[in-house]
Amino acid sequence: MSKPRLLFISTHFPDTGDPHRGLDNAALLHQLQARWDIATLAVRPVLPFGGKDWEPRSDDLDLFPRFVPSKYVPKFGQKLNHGLMAGSLRKTVRQLYGSFQVVLSTWLHPDCCAVAILAKEMGFPFVAVAHGAEVHEMRENPELRQAVGELLAPASAVITRSKEAAALLEEAHMPREVIHPVYNGVDLQMFQPGDVAEAREDLGLPADRRIILFVGEFMATKNPLLLIEAFSRLRDDDEFENSVLVLVGGGPMVDEMTFRAGRGRTADHVLFAGRQPPANVAKFMRAADVLCLPNEREGVPNVVFEAYASGLPVVATGGGGAGEVQCEDYLGRLVSGRDIDALVDALKATLSQPPDRARIQQFGTKFTWERSAEAYHQILAKAAGVGA
Repeated sequence: MSKPRLLFISTHFPDTGDPHRGLDNAALLHQLQARWDIATLAVRPVLPFGGKDWEPRSDDLDLFPRFVPSKYVPKFGQKLNHGLMAGSLRKTVRQLYGSFQVVLSTWLHPDCCAVAILAKEMGFPFVAVAHGAEVHEMRENPELRQAVGELLAPASAVITRSKEAAALLEEAHMPREVIHPVYNGVDLQMFQPGDVAEAREDLGLPADRRIILFVGEFMATKNPLLLIEAFSRLRDDDEFENSVLVLVGGGPMVDEMTFRAGRGRTADHVLFAGRQPPANVAKFMRAADVLCLPNEREGVPNVVFEAYASGLPVVATGGGGAGEVQCEDYLGRLVSGRDIDALVDALKATLSQPPDRARIQQFGTKFTWERSAEAYHQILAKAAGVGA
């Protein structure tokens, strides 16, 4: 029996030059391959008269990615960018029309809105996925919220990667019956507890220090400057002066973060590890004592699930969806917003007691890609009108 056919469209998909971009989407699609034939249109926003060639990762060749450049207007292009993206995609989608049964798109604006324009023109069903940060942006921008609500009204379903995002979309008058919260998954073969001393030796990290880990993009919504300041205050306490902060990632705030981290007594205790492949991220998690995520507005970051699967406690702020899965004290601590004193206290409390790695890992094992893909399959099959 032939499998139903899915077309995936998003800017959030990796390539060889940016292998960390949309890794969660790639992982989901690979898991869905057991049930679906999949083709991918990876959109790449470019400035007018700009553009370049992109190459897929070898791991993703079986998803048949085609990279489509799309014009966009930075900063002030909210009213235009979904239309520009739809125009860039129109010819390719028309060529493929009839060869797919449903479209899956991630990131509400402009990606899903562009797909919605084409779906209205051509009459195909589509499912939209909200990551989280863009839902908060909608909440703060009534004009954007209205535009997204109107464009996505015909969607067969809107999947959110946190319950918080689902609630925010309901507040924006999106029908409850089309909203489906589905958590991302984690590779349990890669992320699991291991020998802490061995991991530290492999990574060149000190064996006798408390290690605080951050993994993510260096951007404002991740609040990395708050973490650097909290770390500085943490080290003012003699009991925690031997702590080390390891920052895994990269992004537009790297220069400001480097400057802030280089001041005072923290200079020799902050390590910028750069972007790392997933296997190395897993090793950093085995080496660390706590993962700290002071995110301001986001769904439930994948690194939370990866930390739990690695037996690593998490200290996070309540500015995103992390609180949905931070339900027991043994998993770490949750603090509110930008309360730096509370963040320092939470780090101290978590670092002061040895983590129950086996218990944390056991909790983390329920967040699998298999479970996530099954939920997506049911939603997509209903949208496509095929048997689930």
